[in-house]
Amino acid sequence: MNQPQPSQLPPAKSQPDPSESAVDKSTDRVRRMFAEIAPRYDFLNHFLSLNIDRYWRARTLSILDPKPGDPFLDVCTGTGDLALAASKRLREGTEVIGSDFCGEMLHFARKKQRKMNLDRHRLAFLEADTTSLPFQDNWFQTVSVAFGLRNVVDTLQGLREMVRVCRPGGTVAVLEFSQPTLPILKQLYGFYFRRILPGIGNKVAKNSKEAYAYLPASVSQFPSGEAMADLMRQVGLEQVRYVPMTFGVATLYLGQK
Repeated sequence: MNQPQPSQLPPAKSQPDPSESAVDKSTDRVRRMFAEIAPRYDFLNHFLSLNIDRYWRARTLSILDPKPGDPFLDVCTGTGDLALAASKRLREGTEVIGSDFCGEMLHFARKKQRKMNLDRHRLAFLEADTTSLPFQDNWFQTVSVAFGLRNVVDTLQGLREMVRVCRPGGTVAVLEFSQPTLPILKQLYGFYFRRILPGIGNKVAKNSKEAYAYLPASVSQFPSGEAMADLMRQVGLEQVRYVPMTFGVATLYLGQK
């Protein structure tokens, strides 16, 4: 696996501001929101990120460099982009599973699997809660989550489950939004997330006003930098490191079991 150099690491970020009102991440609420925006989820993701989310996932796989034959699990997979890309990269003989607690999102993941002619691959999408994964201990060589861990009602329990099903020597990877470190970019990013994104989402997808107002709130209250790395160490991961992408708009966190 490629090792990020110290110069790649952003300054440490403290825990989220406790003065902000806590985001309601109750399981039923989050599941309902994602079920309602599922038909337009991919379009909105790519449009609102200017397609940069595709690059983030591609770079994540490049850094992880999974090997054919090593089982791969992507939790909170949503419409399956990372799991699909992993299966395509690893070819049809390697077991790849995408899990998510929202069945409506998985419906579109399976549609994309058929469209990409990946039906013969050992790729499956399963409905499962990340805080209680239905997989045996020490099975997957790589366990990933892309832009989903902040939606899990209990972040530490979600990480514990990811570690539990990962093989000793395997890798747990978390790709998540973070706060840019450049002051001007941080201000522009905050304005876009809080003022522009919810308005566009509201015009395009049902109930996206709630969902896309939830997005910036959940990002701002989710730990990033050293705070996120510390959570990964708390659940027993070693050699924890992180790689900022696009000036820190997203960050990839990596740890070994």
